[in-house]
Amino acid sequence: MRALCWYGPHDVRVENVKDPEILNPRDAIVKVTSTAICGSDLHLYNGFVPTMAQGDILGHEFMGEVVDVGAEATDKIAVGDRVVVPFPISCGDCFSCQDGFYSVCENSNPNAWMAEKLWGHSTAGIFGYSHLTGGYAGGQAEYVRVPYADVGPIRLPAGIPDEKLLFLSDILPTGFMAAEACDIEPGDTVAVWGCGPVGLLAMKSALFLGAERVIGIDRFPERLRMAREECGATTLDYEEVDIAEALDEMTGGLGPDRCIDAVGMEAHTPGIAGVYDRVKQGLMLEDDRPGVLRQAILTCKGGGTVSVPGVYGGFDDKLPLGSFMNRSITLKTGQTHVQRYLEPLLERIENGELDSSFIITHRMKLDDAPRGYELFLKKQDECVKIVLTP
Repeated sequence: MRALCWYGPHDVRVENVKDPEILNPRDAIVKVTSTAICGSDLHLYNGFVPTMAQGDILGHEFMGEVVDVGAEATDKIAVGDRVVVPFPISCGDCFSCQDGFYSVCENSNPNAWMAEKLWGHSTAGIFGYSHLTGGYAGGQAEYVRVPYADVGPIRLPAGIPDEKLLFLSDILPTGFMAAEACDIEPGDTVAVWGCGPVGLLAMKSALFLGAERVIGIDRFPERLRMAREECGATTLDYEEVDIAEALDEMTGGLGPDRCIDAVGMEAHTPGIAGVYDRVKQGLMLEDDRPGVLRQAILTCKGGGTVSVPGVYGGFDDKLPLGSFMNRSITLKTGQTHVQRYLEPLLERIENGELDSSFIITHRMKLDDAPRGYELFLKKQDECVKIVLTP
Protein backbone atom coordinates (compact mmCIF):
# COMPACT_ATOMS: atom_id res chain seq x y z
CA MET A 1 0.00 0.00 0.00
CA ARG A 2 0.96 3.67 -0.22
CA ALA A 3 1.67 5.58 3.01
CA LEU A 4 3.33 8.80 4.15
CA CYS A 5 6.53 7.98 6.02
CA TRP A 6 8.73 10.14 8.27
CA TYR A 7 12.48 10.18 7.65
CA GLY A 8 13.55 13.22 9.63
CA PRO A 9 12.70 16.88 10.19
CA HIS A 10 11.06 18.28 7.03
CA ASP A 11 11.57 14.95 5.26
CA VAL A 12 8.37 12.97 4.66
CA ARG A 13 7.84 10.66 1.69
CA VAL A 14 4.96 8.67 0.21
CA GLU A 15 6.22 5.13 -0.25
CA ASN A 16 5.07 1.57 -0.85
CA VAL A 17 4.93 -0.30 2.46
CA LYS A 18 3.57 -3.61 3.68
CA ASP A 19 -0.22 -3.85 4.06
CA PRO A 20 -1.43 -4.03 7.69
CA GLU A 21 -2.74 -7.31 9.08
CA ILE A 22 -4.98 -8.41 11.95
CA LEU A 23 -2.62 -9.08 14.88
CA ASN A 24 -5.15 -9.34 17.70
CA PRO A 25 -8.77 -10.59 17.72
CA ARG A 26 -9.91 -7.09 18.76
CA ASP A 27 -8.29 -5.49 15.67
CA ALA A 28 -9.87 -4.22 12.48
CA ILE A 29 -8.41 -3.10 9.17
CA VAL A 30 -9.80 0.15 7.76
CA LYS A 31 -9.47 1.27 4.16
CA VAL A 32 -8.91 5.01 4.46
CA THR A 33 -11.23 7.24 2.44
CA SER A 34 -10.21 10.58 3.99
CA THR A 35 -7.38 11.68 6.23
CA ALA A 36 -6.00 15.06 7.27
CA ILE A 37 -2.84 16.85 8.29
CA CYS A 38 -3.18 18.06 11.88
CA GLY A 39 -1.36 20.98 13.44
CA SER A 40 0.21 18.58 15.92
CA ASP A 41 1.65 16.61 12.98
CA LEU A 42 3.85 19.65 12.37
CA HIS A 43 5.56 19.00 15.73
CA LEU A 44 6.73 15.69 14.25
CA TYR A 45 7.59 17.32 10.93
CA ASN A 46 9.71 19.93 12.71
CA GLY A 47 11.50 17.31 14.80
CA PHE A 48 10.26 18.35 18.24
CA VAL A 49 8.78 15.00 19.28
CA PRO A 50 11.35 12.39 20.41
CA THR A 51 11.41 8.67 19.57
CA MET A 52 10.42 9.00 15.92
CA ALA A 53 12.06 6.38 13.68
CA GLN A 54 12.75 6.48 9.97
CA GLY A 55 9.87 4.94 8.06
CA ASP A 56 7.20 5.64 10.69
CA ILE A 57 3.78 6.17 9.07
CA LEU A 58 2.19 9.48 10.05
CA GLY A 59 -1.39 10.62 10.60
CA HIS A 60 -4.01 10.38 13.34
CA GLU A 61 -7.09 11.98 11.72
CA PHE A 62 -8.74 9.45 9.43
CA MET A 63 -11.92 7.62 8.51
CA GLY A 64 -12.86 4.93 6.05
CA GLU A 65 -14.42 1.53 5.39
CA VAL A 66 -13.88 -1.61 7.47
CA VAL A 67 -12.40 -4.35 5.28
CA ASP A 68 -11.44 -6.92 7.94
CA VAL A 69 -12.43 -7.53 11.56
CA GLY A 70 -10.95 -9.67 14.30
CA ALA A 71 -13.17 -12.28 15.93
CA GLU A 72 -13.62 -10.32 19.17
CA ALA A 73 -14.60 -7.02 17.52
CA THR A 74 -17.50 -8.25 15.40
CA ASP A 75 -20.15 -7.22 17.94
CA LYS A 76 -19.17 -3.57 17.46
CA ILE A 77 -18.32 -3.26 13.76
CA ALA A 78 -18.54 -5.34 10.61
CA VAL A 79 -16.91 -5.51 7.21
CA GLY A 80 -18.41 -2.80 5.03
CA ASP A 81 -19.12 -0.38 7.87
CA ARG A 82 -18.18 3.24 7.33
CA VAL A 83 -16.36 4.45 10.43
CA VAL A 84 -14.39 7.31 11.92
CA VAL A 85 -11.50 6.34 14.18
CA PRO A 86 -10.53 8.31 17.34
CA PHE A 87 -6.86 9.24 17.52
CA PRO A 88 -6.33 7.83 21.08
CA ILE A 89 -6.19 4.06 21.15
CA SER A 90 -8.14 2.90 24.19
CA CYS A 91 -8.90 -0.52 25.64
CA GLY A 92 -12.24 0.37 27.23
CA ASP A 93 -11.52 -1.86 30.24
CA CYS A 94 -8.97 -0.11 32.47
CA PHE A 95 -9.82 2.29 35.31
CA SER A 96 -9.17 5.34 33.12
CA CYS A 97 -11.33 4.16 30.23
CA GLN A 98 -14.11 3.14 32.59
CA ASP A 99 -14.06 6.69 33.99
CA GLY A 100 -14.21 8.19 30.48
CA PHE A 101 -10.56 9.30 30.39
CA TYR A 102 -9.77 7.43 27.21
CA SER A 103 -6.62 9.36 26.28
CA VAL A 104 -4.88 8.09 29.41
CA CYS A 105 -5.76 4.44 28.81
CA GLU A 106 -3.49 2.26 30.91
CA ASN A 107 -3.20 -0.65 28.46
CA SER A 108 -2.83 0.64 24.90
CA ASN A 109 0.73 2.01 24.91
CA PRO A 110 3.23 -0.86 24.52
CA ASN A 111 6.03 1.63 25.16
CA ALA A 112 4.57 2.94 28.40
CA TRP A 113 8.02 2.84 30.02
CA MET A 114 9.18 5.59 27.64
CA ALA A 115 6.29 7.87 28.54
CA GLU A 116 6.73 7.15 32.25
CA LYS A 117 10.31 8.42 32.13
CA LEU A 118 9.18 11.74 30.66
CA TRP A 119 5.72 12.23 32.19
CA GLY A 120 5.65 10.06 35.32
CA HIS A 121 2.80 7.93 33.95
CA SER A 122 1.93 6.91 30.41
CA THR A 123 -0.73 8.19 28.09
CA ALA A 124 -2.78 6.06 25.72
CA GLY A 125 -1.30 4.90 22.47
CA ILE A 126 -1.83 7.31 19.56
CA PHE A 127 -1.90 6.60 15.84
CA GLY A 128 1.13 7.85 13.93
CA TYR A 129 2.63 9.85 16.78
CA SER A 130 6.06 8.50 17.72
CA HIS A 131 7.17 5.46 19.70
CA LEU A 132 6.64 7.45 22.89
CA THR A 133 2.92 6.87 22.31
CA GLY A 134 3.17 3.30 21.09
CA GLY A 135 4.78 3.40 17.64
CA TYR A 136 1.46 2.69 15.92
CA ALA A 137 1.26 3.17 12.15
CA GLY A 138 -0.85 6.19 11.29
CA GLY A 139 -3.73 7.02 8.99
CA GLN A 140 -2.05 8.98 6.20
CA ALA A 141 -2.10 5.74 4.27
CA GLU A 142 -4.36 3.54 2.18
CA TYR A 143 -5.05 1.08 5.04
CA VAL A 144 -4.67 1.14 8.83
CA ARG A 145 -4.71 -1.51 11.53
CA VAL A 146 -7.05 -0.30 14.28
CA PRO A 147 -6.46 -1.96 17.68
CA TYR A 148 -9.36 -2.23 20.16
CA ALA A 149 -11.78 -1.82 17.27
CA ASP A 150 -14.60 -2.85 19.59
CA VAL A 151 -14.04 0.38 21.54
CA GLY A 152 -12.78 3.11 19.19
CA PRO A 153 -14.44 3.34 15.77
CA ILE A 154 -18.00 4.57 15.48
CA ARG A 155 -20.37 3.60 12.66
CA LEU A 156 -21.39 6.50 10.48
CA PRO A 157 -24.68 7.15 8.69
CA ALA A 158 -24.96 7.16 4.92
CA GLY A 159 -25.65 10.36 3.06
CA ILE A 160 -23.29 12.64 5.00
CA PRO A 161 -20.03 13.42 3.16
CA ASP A 162 -16.66 12.54 4.66
CA GLU A 163 -15.73 16.18 5.12
CA LYS A 164 -18.55 16.73 7.64
CA LEU A 165 -17.52 13.65 9.65
CA LEU A 166 -13.73 13.34 9.36
CA PHE A 167 -12.91 15.75 12.16
CA LEU A 168 -14.76 13.63 14.70
CA SER A 169 -11.46 11.73 14.77
CA ASP A 170 -9.70 14.57 16.58
CA ILE A 171 -10.12 18.30 16.16
CA LEU A 172 -13.89 18.65 16.56
CA PRO A 173 -13.93 16.81 19.92
CA THR A 174 -10.69 18.61 20.83
CA GLY A 175 -12.19 22.05 20.24
CA PHE A 176 -15.39 21.04 22.01
CA MET A 177 -13.58 19.55 25.03
CA ALA A 178 -11.42 22.68 25.28
CA ALA A 179 -14.53 24.85 25.48
CA GLU A 180 -16.35 22.45 27.77
CA ALA A 181 -13.37 22.48 30.16
CA CYS A 182 -13.89 26.22 30.60
CA ASP A 183 -17.18 25.69 32.47
CA ILE A 184 -18.64 28.59 30.51
CA GLU A 185 -21.39 30.62 32.18
CA PRO A 186 -23.85 33.03 30.55
CA GLY A 187 -22.21 36.37 29.85
CA ASP A 188 -18.65 35.00 29.73
CA THR A 189 -15.94 36.35 27.48
CA VAL A 190 -13.68 33.61 26.08
CA ALA A 191 -10.29 34.47 24.57
CA VAL A 192 -8.78 31.88 22.22
CA TRP A 193 -5.11 32.03 21.26
CA GLY A 194 -4.60 30.44 17.82
CA CYS A 195 -7.10 30.66 14.96
CA GLY A 196 -6.03 27.38 13.44
CA PRO A 197 -8.45 24.45 13.15
CA VAL A 198 -8.64 23.60 16.86
CA GLY A 199 -8.89 27.24 17.87
CA LEU A 200 -11.67 27.90 15.36
CA LEU A 201 -13.65 24.87 16.53
CA ALA A 202 -13.08 25.87 20.16
CA MET A 203 -14.58 29.30 19.33
CA LYS A 204 -17.60 27.69 17.67
CA SER A 205 -18.02 25.38 20.65
CA ALA A 206 -17.66 28.20 23.20
CA LEU A 207 -20.52 30.12 21.59
CA PHE A 208 -22.52 26.90 21.31
CA LEU A 209 -22.00 26.36 25.07
CA GLY A 210 -23.25 29.83 25.97
CA ALA A 211 -20.36 32.31 25.81
CA GLU A 212 -21.49 35.87 25.16
CA ARG A 213 -18.31 36.92 23.37
CA VAL A 214 -15.35 35.14 21.82
CA ILE A 215 -12.03 36.81 21.03
CA GLY A 216 -9.69 35.14 18.53
CA ILE A 217 -5.96 35.94 18.65
CA ASP A 218 -3.57 35.24 15.76
CA ARG A 219 -1.42 37.03 13.17
CA PHE A 220 -2.46 35.50 9.84
CA PRO A 221 -5.15 37.55 8.05
CA GLU A 222 -6.92 34.53 6.54
CA ARG A 223 -7.26 32.85 9.93
CA LEU A 224 -8.44 36.00 11.64
CA ARG A 225 -10.96 36.48 8.83
CA MET A 226 -12.24 32.92 9.24
CA ALA A 227 -12.61 33.50 12.99
CA ARG A 228 -14.77 36.55 12.33
CA GLU A 229 -16.81 35.26 9.42
CA GLU A 230 -17.29 31.61 10.43
CA CYS A 231 -17.12 31.76 14.22
CA GLY A 232 -18.54 35.16 15.08
CA ALA A 233 -15.39 36.18 16.95
CA THR A 234 -13.86 39.57 17.60
CA THR A 235 -10.24 39.30 16.50
CA LEU A 236 -6.85 40.65 17.60
CA ASP A 237 -3.62 40.54 15.60
CA TYR A 238 -0.86 40.10 18.19
CA GLU A 239 1.68 41.72 15.87
CA GLU A 240 -0.45 44.87 15.69
CA VAL A 241 -1.60 45.33 19.30
CA ASP A 242 -0.42 44.54 22.82
CA ILE A 243 -2.66 41.61 23.69
CA ALA A 244 -2.67 42.14 27.44
CA GLU A 245 -3.63 45.81 27.06
CA ALA A 246 -6.26 45.04 24.42
CA LEU A 247 -7.90 42.31 26.51
CA ASP A 248 -7.96 44.58 29.57
CA GLU A 249 -9.62 47.32 27.55
CA MET A 250 -12.19 44.92 26.08
CA THR A 251 -13.11 43.50 29.49
CA GLY A 252 -13.14 46.61 31.65
CA GLY A 253 -9.79 45.75 33.22
CA LEU A 254 -10.93 42.34 34.49
CA GLY A 255 -9.50 40.07 31.79
CA PRO A 256 -11.33 37.30 29.92
CA ASP A 257 -13.36 34.93 32.07
CA ARG A 258 -11.98 31.93 30.16
CA CYS A 259 -8.79 31.58 28.12
CA ILE A 260 -7.98 28.79 25.64
CA ASP A 261 -4.43 28.03 24.49
CA ALA A 262 -4.95 26.33 21.13
CA VAL A 263 -1.30 26.82 20.09
CA GLY A 264 0.98 24.69 22.26
CA MET A 265 4.65 23.90 22.06
CA GLU A 266 5.68 25.96 19.03
CA ALA A 267 4.13 29.29 19.95
CA HIS A 268 5.37 32.31 18.03
CA THR A 269 5.94 35.09 20.55
CA PRO A 270 7.12 38.57 19.52
CA GLY A 271 9.88 40.32 21.42
CA ILE A 272 12.60 39.13 23.76
CA ALA A 273 10.44 36.39 25.32
CA GLY A 274 10.09 34.71 21.94
CA VAL A 275 13.83 34.92 21.29
CA TYR A 276 14.51 33.44 24.74
CA ASP A 277 12.26 30.44 24.08
CA ARG A 278 13.61 29.81 20.58
CA VAL A 279 17.21 29.84 21.78
CA LYS A 280 16.54 27.59 24.76
CA GLN A 281 14.49 25.15 22.69
CA GLY A 282 17.17 25.11 19.99
CA LEU A 283 19.83 24.30 22.60
CA MET A 284 17.52 21.60 24.07
CA LEU A 285 17.43 23.47 27.39
CA GLU A 286 13.65 23.83 27.15
CA ASP A 287 11.20 21.42 25.50
CA ASP A 288 8.49 23.84 24.38
CA ARG A 289 7.88 27.51 23.63
CA PRO A 290 5.14 28.33 26.16
CA GLY A 291 4.65 32.02 25.37
CA VAL A 292 0.90 31.66 24.82
CA LEU A 293 0.39 29.70 28.03
CA ARG A 294 2.22 32.40 30.00
CA GLN A 295 0.05 35.11 28.44
CA ALA A 296 -3.18 33.18 28.97
CA ILE A 297 -2.46 32.77 32.69
CA LEU A 298 -1.40 36.39 33.16
CA THR A 299 -4.36 37.91 31.31
CA CYS A 300 -7.11 35.62 32.60
CA LYS A 301 -9.61 37.11 35.02
CA GLY A 302 -9.03 36.32 38.68
CA GLY A 303 -10.95 33.14 39.48
CA GLY A 304 -11.15 32.31 35.78
CA THR A 305 -10.20 29.21 33.81
CA VAL A 306 -7.36 28.47 31.40
CA SER A 307 -8.02 25.52 29.08
CA VAL A 308 -5.12 24.03 27.11
CA PRO A 309 -5.84 21.81 24.08
CA GLY A 310 -2.51 22.86 22.53
CA VAL A 311 0.09 20.07 22.68
CA TYR A 312 3.04 20.39 25.08
CA GLY A 313 5.80 17.82 25.32
CA GLY A 314 8.03 18.30 28.32
CA PHE A 315 9.57 20.89 30.64
CA ASP A 316 9.20 24.65 30.22
CA ASP A 317 10.63 27.80 31.76
CA LYS A 318 9.25 30.94 33.36
CA LEU A 319 5.66 29.81 33.80
CA PRO A 320 3.92 32.38 36.04
CA LEU A 321 2.94 30.01 38.84
CA GLY A 322 2.69 32.92 41.26
CA SER A 323 -0.08 34.47 39.17
CA PHE A 324 -1.70 31.07 38.70
CA MET A 325 -1.82 30.36 42.44
CA ASN A 326 -2.43 33.80 43.90
CA ARG A 327 -5.29 34.69 41.55
CA SER A 328 -7.20 31.42 41.91
CA ILE A 329 -6.83 30.42 38.26
CA THR A 330 -8.09 26.97 37.26
CA LEU A 331 -6.03 25.12 34.64
CA LYS A 332 -7.59 22.28 32.65
CA THR A 333 -5.89 20.32 29.91
CA GLY A 334 -5.38 16.89 28.39
CA GLN A 335 -5.28 14.94 25.18
CA THR A 336 -8.87 14.64 24.05
CA HIS A 337 -11.02 11.77 25.31
CA VAL A 338 -12.48 11.43 21.82
CA GLN A 339 -14.56 8.32 22.46
CA ARG A 340 -16.53 10.26 25.09
CA TYR A 341 -17.71 12.79 22.51
CA LEU A 342 -18.33 10.71 19.38
CA GLU A 343 -22.01 9.93 19.80
CA PRO A 344 -23.21 13.33 21.09
CA LEU A 345 -21.23 15.24 18.44
CA LEU A 346 -22.33 12.89 15.66
CA GLU A 347 -25.93 13.52 16.70
CA ARG A 348 -25.36 17.28 16.44
CA ILE A 349 -23.84 16.83 12.98
CA GLU A 350 -26.83 14.79 11.86
CA ASN A 351 -29.17 17.48 13.22
CA GLY A 352 -27.30 20.21 11.34
CA GLU A 353 -26.19 21.93 14.56
CA LEU A 354 -22.45 21.46 13.96
CA ASP A 355 -20.48 21.55 10.72
CA SER A 356 -16.68 21.61 10.97
CA SER A 357 -16.02 21.36 7.23
CA PHE A 358 -15.72 25.14 6.92
CA ILE A 359 -12.09 24.92 8.04
CA ILE A 360 -11.00 22.94 4.95
CA THR A 361 -9.00 25.11 2.57
CA HIS A 362 -7.06 22.51 0.59
CA ARG A 363 -7.85 19.06 -0.80
CA MET A 364 -5.04 16.85 -2.11
CA LYS A 365 -4.21 13.30 -3.03
CA LEU A 366 -2.09 11.29 -0.59
CA ASP A 367 0.82 11.42 -3.05
CA ASP A 368 0.83 15.21 -2.64
CA ALA A 369 1.18 15.00 1.16
CA PRO A 370 4.85 16.14 1.29
CA ARG A 371 3.90 19.33 -0.54
CA GLY A 372 0.91 19.67 1.77
CA TYR A 373 3.09 19.54 4.88
CA GLU A 374 5.35 22.27 3.52
CA LEU A 375 2.34 24.39 2.54
CA PHE A 376 0.74 23.95 5.96
CA LEU A 377 3.96 24.66 7.85
CA LYS A 378 4.69 27.87 5.96
CA LYS A 379 1.02 29.00 5.97
CA GLN A 380 1.22 29.49 2.20
CA ASP A 381 -1.78 29.97 -0.08
CA GLU A 382 -3.94 30.84 2.98
CA CYS A 383 -3.72 27.22 4.14
CA VAL A 384 -5.74 26.39 7.25
CA LYS A 385 -6.63 22.69 6.87
CA ILE A 386 -5.64 20.02 4.32
CA VAL A 387 -7.67 16.87 3.65
CA LEU A 388 -5.97 14.01 1.81
CA THR A 389 -7.59 11.21 -0.15
CA PRO A 390 -5.56 8.01 -0.74
